Amino acid sequence: MSSDHARAMARATGFAGSSLIAVGGLGAGALPVGIPFFAGLEHVGIGLVAVYGGLALLLLAWWWLGRLSPGGDIRAVWTTLALWAAPLLIAPPMFSRDVYSYLAQGLMVGEGLDVYRAGPSALGGFFAEQVPAIWQHTPSPYGPVFLLLSAVVVAPIGGHLLTGVIAMRLVAVAGLALLAYVLPTLAREAGVRPDKALWLAVLNPLVLIHFVGGAHNDALMVGLLAAGLAAAIRHRPVVGTVLIVTATLIKAPAVLGLLAVAVIWASRLDGRFPRLRASAAVGATAAAATAVLTQIAGTGYGWTTALDTPISPQNLSLTSVLGRWTADLLREDGVGEVFVLDLWRWLGVLATLIVAGLVWTCLDRLGPLYGLGIVLVAVVAFGPALRPWYLIWGLVPLAAAARHTWVRSVLAAACAILALVVLPDGFAVDIREFLLATLGALAGAAAFLGVRLAAAPAVSRLATARATR
Repeated sequence: MSSDHARAMARATGFAGSSLIAVGGLGAGALPVGIPFFAGLEHVGIGLVAVYGGLALLLLAWWWLGRLSPGGDIRAVWTTLALWAAPLLIAPPMFSRDVYSYLAQGLMVGEGLDVYRAGPSALGGFFAEQVPAIWQHTPSPYGPVFLLLSAVVVAPIGGHLLTGVIAMRLVAVAGLALLAYVLPTLAREAGVRPDKALWLAVLNPLVLIHFVGGAHNDALMVGLLAAGLAAAIRHRPVVGTVLIVTATLIKAPAVLGLLAVAVIWASRLDGRFPRLRASAAVGATAAAATAVLTQIAGTGYGWTTALDTPISPQNLSLTSVLGRWTADLLREDGVGEVFVLDLWRWLGVLATLIVAGLVWTCLDRLGPLYGLGIVLVAVVAFGPALRPWYLIWGLVPLAAAARHTWVRSVLAAACAILALVVLPDGFAVDIREFLLATLGALAGAAAFLGVRLAAAPAVSRLATARATR
């Protein structure tokens, strides 16, 4: 089989899948309320079948391309990324309604409301109506840099919600493009083929549907985090520290990247106590950058107290699930559910610290990128809140640094599973929706099998023709 022809078939199949997801989103996506045009498009059943058929095609095309290898040509990876992301760029919001919260919070900042004390309900009006009821009274958990960016994006759009959605999606795409640009630097440093790293961390359907389709601010956070690590590797640790502080002031988990910068910086210092000296330099630089960026944003330091923003009671994180099960078992003994949930969450913190301690003892063997990836995955696995796209925090450094095939295979399988678990409207699934989604996925898998079978004779004839020349 011609590998070039097979790659072209895989790219075309992925594009068909991405297009089907976008079309299905018109019926089953996270559609805005109060707009008659979108109300007339709500055909959830047909939309679900289309979205999950497209997801199956995209996932299988991604797997196919990974088996073939993107070919070592980074330009080909960029072409594939553009091809697969383009339909999602013009789709309605998918798999989450978070983008509506971003817009509402940007408006709140513009009107002088304190987003760290009040939720979108304080804003009221059309934009606030788009935010799910569970988050209406919830303060923002995002840092001042992202809130400033949201306010800048919202300021010129007036009351045009859809323009705001596209603008926030372009911000997320910029973060994804930054990630794609700097990831090869991280991969080469760790001895990993850049195209393999890009396949796992950029072409990944989990990344595409949530960073492009969902327009999540995690895309910008991860892009800046990767850029900061790349700057440190290129002997610019101060620049790297500032970039990672900027990422942290979008979403807090990026702060762990400062530890990796300190380790990278220390590896290039002579004399005694290199890690202590590097850590002090990173800490001082980070403190100064935080003060300057917070002052520019003008939102104050309320974000430090908003980090404990309430968590959905039905969150599927490991600690939340175990907490609810334990509370049900102990309910007759008079033990309060809040106490049990808090206990499990503190146990999750302890488990994360244990993982971090083990990573620290093996850091010379693992390296800072691999170690950072493991700790970020532990933060997600043992944290109080779990969303499928959170895995991407740790996926990026692991994609760049993990050389073991089994590690990369486990990560790819986890991403494939998580890409399927959230409905395109962002809400919980019921049995009817589950059956429709399953039907769509099976139809997509059958279509993929048909493509493979149809392609085989054509590729065989092409190979025979070349052999007889």
